Amino acid sequence: QVQLVESGGGLVQPGGSLRLSCAASRSIFNIYTMGWYRQAPGKQRELVARISTGGTTTYADSVKGRFTISRDNAENTVYLQMSSLKPEDTAVYYCNAAAHLNFWGQGTQVTVSS
Repeated sequence: QVQLVESGGGLVQPGGSLRLSCAASRSIFNIYTMGWYRQAPGKQRELVARISTGGTTTYADSVKGRFTISRDNAENTVYLQMSSLKPEDTAVYYCNAAAHLNFWGQGTQVTVSS
């Protein structure tokens, strides 16, 4: 079993930045691909970014050049640095660990509004 705890969400103005954190309960980055997903009201959950066990990163087209996923193996933490935020980035952001099993965090709200 793996527990994932997200933090760092909040209210930010358009053009602003936020950094989300996802702390895993144990060392898993050598086994699990870590990802950030988001779900806006009335929409399906979508992939935002992910980082493989080997460190390869993938981004949704809508966030390329604005968001960066990274991880700190020593701290068992994955980050999502979000810049140039837009109102359409408003959503609940979820951390995911995927391999032979699939784990989700509880989500953190990000609201981009003036």
